Amino acid sequence: MSIETRTVNDVTILDIKGKLTIGVGDIALRDSVNNALQNGATKILLNFKEVTSIDSSGIGELVSSYTMATNRGAKLKLFNLPSKVTDILMITQLITVFEVFDSETEAIQSFS
Repeated sequence: MSIETRTVNDVTILDIKGKLTIGVGDIALRDSVNNALQNGATKILLNFKEVTSIDSSGIGELVSSYTMATNRGAKLKLFNLPSKVTDILMITQLITVFEVFDSETEAIQSFS
């Protein structure tokens, strides 16, 4: 599991690669979102294009990251969700909580 951070205009994008699962993935997501917020990010996108699996800990950390961002006045949105992740968000009804986009361009434009 790895997360690379990049910026497009004033939007911070976290490119997540690998398994968002208990132990490593959930901690890496928490740390990356927290670092972005500490560096002043107010518009955060999570790119799930290369996420191969997600478990309940990953879902929990996703919700926690969303809450942390919202409590600090930031927006956190998702894009490029693989069908497995979309299915899990649908089953858990979290698809109604997160703003989800198909492409990076669409996600970036949603902030304006």
